[in-house]
Amino acid sequence: MPHVVRSHCRICTNQCGIALTVEGDQIVRVKGDFDHPLSQGYTCPKGRAVGRLHHHDQAIIRPAMLRDGQHVEAGWETVLDDLAARLRAVIDEHGPKAVGFYFGSGLGMDAAGYRMGEAFYNALGHPPKFSPLTIDGTAKVLISSLVGGFPGLSGKTDNDNVDMLLYVGVNPMVSHGHNTGMFSPPSWIRAIAERGEVWTIDPLCTETAGYSTRHIAPLPGKDYAILGWLLREVIDSGSFASAQSVQGLAELRIALEGYDRATAAKVAGVQQDELTNLLAAVHRFGGVTVETGTGVTMSEGANLTQWFAWLLNILTGRMNRKGGVWFHPGFIVQFDSFQLPRMDNPFTPGAPTMPAVNGIIGDWPCAALPGEIEAGNIRALVNLGGSLVRSFPDANVLVPALRKLDTFATFEVVQNETTALSTHVLPTKDQAERPDISFWDTLCGSLSMLYSPAAVPPMGERRSAWWILSQLMMRMGLPAPDDLPEDDRLPGADDAMLARQMMGARCSFEELKTASTVSRPMEFPGAWVDGHIERIGGWILAPQPLLDLWSATRAADAAQGTPPPLSFIPRRQRRKLNASLSFLGSPADIILNPQDAAAADIATGDRVRVSTANGEIVLLANVSDTIRPGVASIPHGHESANVNLLTSVQSVDALTGMVLYSGIPIAIARVEEDEFSPASATG
Repeated sequence: MPHVVRSHCRICTNQCGIALTVEGDQIVRVKGDFDHPLSQGYTCPKGRAVGRLHHHDQAIIRPAMLRDGQHVEAGWETVLDDLAARLRAVIDEHGPKAVGFYFGSGLGMDAAGYRMGEAFYNALGHPPKFSPLTIDGTAKVLISSLVGGFPGLSGKTDNDNVDMLLYVGVNPMVSHGHNTGMFSPPSWIRAIAERGEVWTIDPLCTETAGYSTRHIAPLPGKDYAILGWLLREVIDSGSFASAQSVQGLAELRIALEGYDRATAAKVAGVQQDELTNLLAAVHRFGGVTVETGTGVTMSEGANLTQWFAWLLNILTGRMNRKGGVWFHPGFIVQFDSFQLPRMDNPFTPGAPTMPAVNGIIGDWPCAALPGEIEAGNIRALVNLGGSLVRSFPDANVLVPALRKLDTFATFEVVQNETTALSTHVLPTKDQAERPDISFWDTLCGSLSMLYSPAAVPPMGERRSAWWILSQLMMRMGLPAPDDLPEDDRLPGADDAMLARQMMGARCSFEELKTASTVSRPMEFPGAWVDGHIERIGGWILAPQPLLDLWSATRAADAAQGTPPPLSFIPRRQRRKLNASLSFLGSPADIILNPQDAAAADIATGDRVRVSTANGEIVLLANVSDTIRPGVASIPHGHESANVNLLTSVQSVDALTGMVLYSGIPIAIARVEEDEFSPASATG
């Protein structure tokens, strides 16, 4: 008989409540859970695709290893023994730093698996580590460290009370989980606009811009020019006051001196009256709350834009105050229960082949991986649920490098280009097959924790990721955590691993499992935030690395003589998530302004060859005045139209190791019918 299993989606960090109708071992329907206390029935198309993802026709259900150039399915004992022996051989000959780790998004939503991955990594003495941080988000960690003195300050908009909201390079209508924690975005954005104003800064008139009061379309990566001018005006007006102490205001004032409206408008490629109107709105509401996203963090101006965004929040009195920005105190690790240490230096050693590029909080730049392999520094790679070929930059050099690895182990649930290159493929329980908790608690939009049971039994021979990793550790002679269950198939074994993550949390695992959702009241404004800022002497407005970057950027902008060439910006799609969910049908398209399309004799529906110095892909044309002239928008994560054939491992931010994914110059040409391969434009 069909029955309903109440769960939560782990496609993104928003983690909406979902109701799965299960019949036998089949998921026959997925819809929003209207009884869920947080999301109250809301889901997006991605969340409702959990059943289709589980029953994917390319699902991996048995472990496999490479033999004579072909993947051969084998039992777990055989695959684990072989993998452990090969990893041990690499370590014995070249040392543990010859084994790289990628902490991908796939295992990133598996609480027990991710923590065991960390244990494995730590047992090897912290070898080279890569993660999505240097793919889409270093600027936020950088600024929270340099300005706030702690990398874990995860700021979120007070959507209940904000009256002047400025979105910069973020599209919560599509990306619900990019630190916004927003269920049913149309309702929230509409409500904010009705009681105040919502402004969106983005080269593309996004779905969020469509709900906004006003939209400004700057050149890619030049948002900092708008915010920098706005910041100077705020300081010079003397009309605003920070809610906390600050330091470095005099140095900041000097750095911004002379940055007038005409300069900012020219650099950003916008009209001066747009800036005037934005400033008037800030004065009208007595401040501004600025929220940024990957449209910012993937661009060349990321660090400056994020810095200025924080300073506007601080200096207009919006930081840690009603109507402004609140900081998540954590549900598992309770930041409000102890004095935060001062951690204002996020820079760590990076990759030897990129000596001029920093690491950040222990991560190496993802762009460094091919060079490290080619140099013989990394000889084995443990990939914890990442689609490297479609997420790392410059697939043209990445793929040949991955083929040279002695050992390449991938944890995955669906076949893709990355599993095809792997020496060992390890199928883990997917989100419908395992119980789990929402352990990325500080990315949620409330002080809460979720638990979901397994909805269906594992397909084939899939096993829990924590069990696979612990078995590898034991086979390699590495110390594994104490008191692990002997087998993930034992009743309660997966729950026992989750209970380990909840020690010291705001509720017990037993309480969470019984209730499914546990929420706690949150102090806001948070005294713990104000206390931390006072202990470090106030918000650090003018860190020297950022002052130096601003000075160099101003000089480069002043020297810019010719208009920038046509360049592309990245785009997330409502019916796709990075490299997954292609079956939902989002097209591999390119949005072009009519002026740019006409110059290349391109019409909507034409196939377009898009090329850079690194490579080319073919996309379907979508000609629209929703994007400003001189800019094209390309979605990422598509199979054969892989945008990372256009990117470069050489285009890396030296300060953080973040690769450039936005504002990249391109050439476009219409593809004639006789030279088109259908596979080149499908996603």
